[in-house]
Amino acid sequence: MSITARASTASMSAGVQWFHSDACRLEDFVRTVSVETRLEDYPFAHRVERNVLIYGPELQQRAEDPAGRRDIQAELVRALTDGPGIVVFKEAFADTAVVDRATAAFIRLIEAQKAAGTAAGDHFAKPGANDRVWGALDKLAVAEPEVFADYYGNDILALVSEAWLGPNYQVTSQVNVVNPGGAAQTAHRDYHLGFMGLEEAQTYPAHIHRLSPALTLQGAVAHCDMPIESGPTLYLPHSHKYPAGYVAFHRPEFTDYFEQNFVQLPLAKGDAAFFNPALFHGAGHNRSADIRRMANLLQVSSAFGRAMETVDRTSMCKALYPIMQEHRAAGSSERSVRNVVAASAEGYAFPTNLDRDQPVGGIAPESQAGLVLRALKTGLDQAAFEAELDAQQQRRRTQVG
Repeated sequence: MSITARASTASMSAGVQWFHSDACRLEDFVRTVSVETRLEDYPFAHRVERNVLIYGPELQQRAEDPAGRRDIQAELVRALTDGPGIVVFKEAFADTAVVDRATAAFIRLIEAQKAAGTAAGDHFAKPGANDRVWGALDKLAVAEPEVFADYYGNDILALVSEAWLGPNYQVTSQVNVVNPGGAAQTAHRDYHLGFMGLEEAQTYPAHIHRLSPALTLQGAVAHCDMPIESGPTLYLPHSHKYPAGYVAFHRPEFTDYFEQNFVQLPLAKGDAAFFNPALFHGAGHNRSADIRRMANLLQVSSAFGRAMETVDRTSMCKALYPIMQEHRAAGSSERSVRNVVAASAEGYAFPTNLDRDQPVGGIAPESQAGLVLRALKTGLDQAAFEAELDAQQQRRRTQVG
């Protein structure tokens, strides 16, 4: 990043405790992304293409040496933080037969969904526009364990995940198929703060906006050749460096700039791309006549994204609900009631089973805390409240096979 761009982002962060969209200035964002990715800064990279770092198939062999592996991982961390925020691994799967076997398994899952009449929602595209398999990781493992072992035995996933998150990371997978004519997604950032509405994202302090990208790594494996006409993912290199990006991507002038300046690279079957989840991106428009663009979207999470103790929050909510009703009726402040909900109910919609608890019509499903607050507001009786609570918990459970 240039000195001017660094000064711009630093000045925005200095003294700011909460980010608000009305304080976002497009000119600061433009300065942030108007930098060059230099190949000489990344000795393990094969080339730079449209400001994106491209790594060749020889990288896997070089990573077999422990000392060399650490050096490669250090470079990948720099690429995802100070660099463009995205790296592409050519021939990540040199044996594309493994990819084909996984593709066949995913197609069977999609066909089963259609036969059952279930629709998979999409966080940033119209429901039904694409074919989607939520929870594809465990579904593949149970249905095709040999395919799973061959597929996830690939070292690129481990190499970059360990670099970004350290050991004990957690892998999840969603298969996305954008059919011919499928429209592009809107530009966005990803999980965690990218999966919230603007108002909710603005309630998190600035240091959490800086922390969020370090908890997750986003990736995608190409399951078919993806020429530009098929709409491979759109990226804006270096956009992850803009501090207020999780609120800025909701502003039309930022999405307009993205639409005019995005980078789109063709991928071959077996290529993989990994990126900082704060990078502005979105699936492209599939303008082809006959290419069903399939990618396995990998979301890898830090081992630290969880509490120390397990808590039976459903039982807590059932026990506390009549007490909170009494407090509201007695004139307790709304803040006091919300504080009780925050201390007892699960306030976050994830993790969940996205087959049954889908974000259709919104970015995220209703959280347990949201259900409790809604029940209190609408005056649900205890029996109706417990029935809704139990139904929600059932939707969130995952069971395959």
